[in-house]
Amino acid sequence: MDTIQDGVMIVDKVGTIVSANKAFEKITGYRQSEIIGESCSTLNCNTCEAAREKRGDHWCVLFRTGAVKMSKCAIQKADGNYINVLKNASLLHDTHGKVIGAVETLTDISELLKKDTQIEAFRRELSSRDGFYGILGESGPMQQVFDLITNAARSDAPVIIYGESGTGKELVAAAIHNTSPRKSKSYLKVNCAALNESLLESELFGHVKGAFTGAFQNRQGRFEAAQGGDIFLDEIGDLPFSTQVKLLRVLEEKVIERVGDNRPVHIDVRIISGTNRNLKKLVESGLFREDLFYRINVIPIVIPPLRERRSDIPLLAESFFRRIRLKNEKKIDAISNPAMEALMNFSWPGNVRELKSALEYGFVTCKGSVIEPQHLPPDVFLNHKADPIDEKISPNRDEIQKTRLIDALEQTGGNQTKAARILGVSRITVWNRMKKYGIRPVRKFAEHSS
Repeated sequence: MDTIQDGVMIVDKVGTIVSANKAFEKITGYRQSEIIGESCSTLNCNTCEAAREKRGDHWCVLFRTGAVKMSKCAIQKADGNYINVLKNASLLHDTHGKVIGAVETLTDISELLKKDTQIEAFRRELSSRDGFYGILGESGPMQQVFDLITNAARSDAPVIIYGESGTGKELVAAAIHNTSPRKSKSYLKVNCAALNESLLESELFGHVKGAFTGAFQNRQGRFEAAQGGDIFLDEIGDLPFSTQVKLLRVLEEKVIERVGDNRPVHIDVRIISGTNRNLKKLVESGLFREDLFYRINVIPIVIPPLRERRSDIPLLAESFFRRIRLKNEKKIDAISNPAMEALMNFSWPGNVRELKSALEYGFVTCKGSVIEPQHLPPDVFLNHKADPIDEKISPNRDEIQKTRLIDALEQTGGNQTKAARILGVSRITVWNRMKKYGIRPVRKFAEHSS
């Protein structure tokens, strides 16, 4: 018995413990000399207690059913703490088949349950829709972006999203789709800079068998696959000139032609474009068709670079920190104030994507429980050329949050859901901040704000 890794306990017919192995001592904290001769009820198993509440001829369900298989339960250790175990038990018989007792094995599963809890927390964090459809921001420029997303979603007109690399153009495009009447239909993405001209046209419009070498069968393009929904054409400024002509026809006539075919296919797809380039300058230099530019530039949305919305950096940093910590085994508890100040003072040429990478770097280099400035990438830690933080947005983050929360609640008549949408956070975040700043519920809000 002492070579078995699971705890083993043998009881007689009335539940008195008559034997226990070394693993049982390790799991429960009871020495054999302490536990042998005691009732098995000493372990205070939560499932046994429930079994004893049921009246019958047997003091334990095991003696009525004959076995307990893979039962998760909690038992009380010698120090009074509880531990989660997996229990298996069966009856013992003598040579005449008469029941003389029972044997029970206990497997410590506390670490497994701990990991299950971490995985569940990880799943909840990743699936949370904090912010405005996954886009975080409390600054004025981002509130304008959220308003434009909402308004653009109500229209079928083409939308173009301007923004530097790493600002979140794909998130904005997805938010437009997910808030529009087309949200139940397909949403497809194509990177116009990732494919050469022939492959891009096949990807967008499809092709027929034999259209080119390697076209062994008919293939549906992205426009057909997105029927009734939205298609996001990222890096549209890199679209080849010949493909621009075909895209213009799609916008004007709502038809496409597969490569190698001249039969028109009617489509109903709203086009959302994205670019980090200045399309007007491309038009002036003859690299982009002017007529196509005006067709796709109906509803322009400009995402501000991170350096122009520094007040959002703490919010973004905290969100990335929580998610990275869930994936990381290091017990890092916080970002220090000096480190946050370094993040606030950096110019972030790579925008939000670079900020996330900086925090991932911090988790790798940090050996303690708090990320300090020296744990950040050298460019962030040593940079002294960033613009100083605007005094209007830096003095006290709590005051900024409180003021914006009050303004949002005033605009919405105290409606917390609508206020959350304005602030770009979840309704739970609004409720938590109301509690934190002592802002009373809806019906008393007017009295508070006055």
